[in-house]
Amino acid sequence: MSALHELSAVELAGMLRRREVSAAEVAAHYLARIAAHAELGAFAEVTADAALQRARALDAASPAGALWGLPHADKDLVARAGVPTRYGSRSRVGFVPTASDPLAEALDAAGVVNLGKTATSEFGLTGYTEPRTAPPARDPWNPAHGAGGSSGGAAVAVAARMLPVAVASDGGGSIRIPAATVGVVGLKPSRGRLPLGSGFDAPDGLAVTGPVARTAEDAAFLLDALVDLAPFRYATAAPGSGPFLAAARREPARTRIGVTTVSPWDADERIVLDDQAGAAVRTAAGWLAGDGHAVDDAQWRPRGYAALFRVLWRASAARIPLTEADLAVVEPLTAWLVREGRGLTASDVLGGLSAARVFERETIEAFAPFDAVLMPALAQSPRPVGWYGGHDPERTFALQVEYAPYSSFVNVAGLPALTVPVTADAAGHPVSVQLVGRPGGEAALLSLAAQLERHRGPLPHPPSG
Repeated sequence: MSALHELSAVELAGMLRRREVSAAEVAAHYLARIAAHAELGAFAEVTADAALQRARALDAASPAGALWGLPHADKDLVARAGVPTRYGSRSRVGFVPTASDPLAEALDAAGVVNLGKTATSEFGLTGYTEPRTAPPARDPWNPAHGAGGSSGGAAVAVAARMLPVAVASDGGGSIRIPAATVGVVGLKPSRGRLPLGSGFDAPDGLAVTGPVARTAEDAAFLLDALVDLAPFRYATAAPGSGPFLAAARREPARTRIGVTTVSPWDADERIVLDDQAGAAVRTAAGWLAGDGHAVDDAQWRPRGYAALFRVLWRASAARIPLTEADLAVVEPLTAWLVREGRGLTASDVLGGLSAARVFERETIEAFAPFDAVLMPALAQSPRPVGWYGGHDPERTFALQVEYAPYSSFVNVAGLPALTVPVTADAAGHPVSVQLVGRPGGEAALLSLAAQLERHRGPLPHPPSG
C-alpha cells in the first residue's frame, strides 16, 4: 500500500469508511509529517494531543459522512474553542476563544480530525503569508520563496503532504494565489454556493469558503462535503448542483472557452506578465482546443476596477475590531488599511458597493458567451520571502497587485474560479492557469481542470514535500 500521505483524499476517505485504516493511525501519520516539515511554516498551531484523542473517539464510533476521520486544520481566521486563535496578528497573541465559529462546529459534526491551525497573513488581508506572529509560510518547491496568501499555510500543508486537503477562505484571491504559488488546485466557489462562508456574510460579498487540494477530483470531493455541511440552505444559493466529484470524473462536454491575459488593474498598475505564465495559458488553450473545445479571444475590457476595489478592501479592513492600542502593534499595512477604511464616508462606501455591482454585471455579461474563461493565475513567478517588506503601505499593496492581478475581480463579480498547475518552469516549479466560470459553474471548471491534469500528467513531489 502507498504511504498514507500519498493517497488522494478520495482514496483515504474510502479507506477510513471501510475501516481499512484507523483515524488514529492516519492522524498520527500526518502529525509526523507536520513535525518533519515544520520549517515550511504551514502551521500556526498544532494540537497533537487533542487530535489523537479525537481520532480514537471516532475509531470507537461508526463511520458516517464523507469527511469522517480525515485530518483537517482550521485556517487561523477560524475560532476554535480552547485553541489559540491569533488571526496572524500580534494584537491577538494569547487569545483563546471559548466558543467555536460555525464552520469549525460544522466540520467537527462532519467527523474531521482537527490537527491545528494553518498559517495566514494578518487578518487575511494580504496575498502573502509572512505574519509577525510566526515564521513565514514557504513554497516547498523553493523554501526561499514565500507561499502566497492569505491561505498560505493551507496551500503549503497540502502541497507538502501535511494534509490531504484543506478548507480555506478567499476574499480577494486568498485560496487561488497560494494554490497557484505552490502548485496545487485552489477553488473559489460562486457567491452563495456554500451554506457557510457563502459570501453573504458581509456587505461587500467578497469572502467565501473553498477547497485546496492536490487534484481537481479531491477539490470536487471536498466541495461536495462543504455544500452539505449545514442543515440549511440560502434561498439565493448559486444555481447548479453536485455531486461535483462526478463532474471531475467525467469528460467535459464540448464547450466554448474564452482566453484573455487582460487584468482589471492594467490601466492603473504596472502589470507585466511573466513569460512562463503566458506560456502556461497558451499550452492550456492548445490542449483544450485539441480536445474539441471552441477556444476564442474573450475580448474583455474591464473599466474602473482599481478605484472600486481599493474602497472595498479598505472598508473591509475597517470592520476589524482593533483599538488604537491594537493599531500600534499590528503590521504597517494593516494599520494603514484600517485607518484608511475608517476615514471613508458613507457616500464613499456606498459608491464603491454600487460600482462593484456594475462591474459584476458587466463582467458576467462579457463572460456570458463562454462556459469558462482561461487566464493566468499569477502574473509573476513566486516571490522571495521578505519581498513585500521594507516598503510604504501603498507600495506593498501595489506589489501584491503586480503579483496577482487576476484574482480579486472574481470575488467582486461573485463568480467561481479554479487554479490548476499545467506546466513547469526550467527549475521544475509548477505554473498554473485560472479558469473562471459562469455563476454556479463549478462543475464545468472541475471537469475542465481534470482534463488539463490528464494532459499534464502526475506532478512530481516538491523537493521539500
